[in-house]
Amino acid sequence: MLGAIGLDEGQESAYRALVALGAAEAADLARRLTLPVPQTERTLRHLERQGLAARSSARPGRWVAAPPEVALGALLSRQRQELELAERAAELLAREYRPEPADAVVHDLVEVVTGASAVAHRFHQIQLGAVEEVCALASARPLVVSGMENEPTEEEAAVRGVAYRVVIERDVLGLPTGIREASTALVRGARVRVTGRVPTSLVIADRALAMVPLTAPGAEPAALVVHVSGLLESLLGLFEAVWHDAVPLRLGTTGAPEESGGVPDTTDLEILTLLLAGMTDASVAKHLELGLRTVQRRVKGLMELAGVTTRLQLGWHAYERGWVAR
Repeated sequence: MLGAIGLDEGQESAYRALVALGAAEAADLARRLTLPVPQTERTLRHLERQGLAARSSARPGRWVAAPPEVALGALLSRQRQELELAERAAELLAREYRPEPADAVVHDLVEVVTGASAVAHRFHQIQLGAVEEVCALASARPLVVSGMENEPTEEEAAVRGVAYRVVIERDVLGLPTGIREASTALVRGARVRVTGRVPTSLVIADRALAMVPLTAPGAEPAALVVHVSGLLESLLGLFEAVWHDAVPLRLGTTGAPEESGGVPDTTDLEILTLLLAGMTDASVAKHLELGLRTVQRRVKGLMELAGVTTRLQLGWHAYERGWVAR
């Protein structure tokens, strides 16, 4: 918890123990922490430099914890000042980095990133730098970062108010964690749609920066980062075209049956959405943890509710009645 102010896990444990004791000798503290005395002494000296501990003037060899509200408050204040300075430096660098459109040259508009770690880092960085919206096409065969691995980044961006529009391949829903990942994204407020296959994996931040893979699965990961340019406009057009033709995904937080009262309940809408996304009855049953007969019974109930005799008619009436949106 105190890593943000420069303490590692061992230093934080030592400070917490010293706070609990009020004062202690290095040997006593080492026994409490089950650590060698020399290591504990080094930790105490680090805490002393941070203003979190001090040597007792009354009893040599004894260490006293500094009051947390004073010592930690001072460190937090210093950290805020350093962050403000870093933000101002970042703004200045950003203004220097971004050329005027008339001055931009080709090599300023694209950059090639190679290596799995570099691609993953840039992928997260693009999302964390977004202010308004992130648009993405998600393949069932991601180049480097899986949907689960990207969840913390999406959550952090969502907390800052960044909107997400994501089109996923139908096969993503067939992955072991596909339904859960999609449901989590919907709960966070993301708008998710499903299509048979996306032309490429893609992420676009604020319509100003995009990233697409350059290599096929199995080769060394590489990606192209595209800045404002005609190429970026083409990628935006590609995303919007795929988004327009994809089917909206609607999932509830639970698969428990509910009374419908003349309208489809949450489970009915989950089933309907997954069927419209192209999944079979058996796949829907598996991913919603329902029996196959239960799914088929609910589909039959939806057809009766809509007053239709075929599934094709059901899809049309579901749209006409507002059960699903285009």
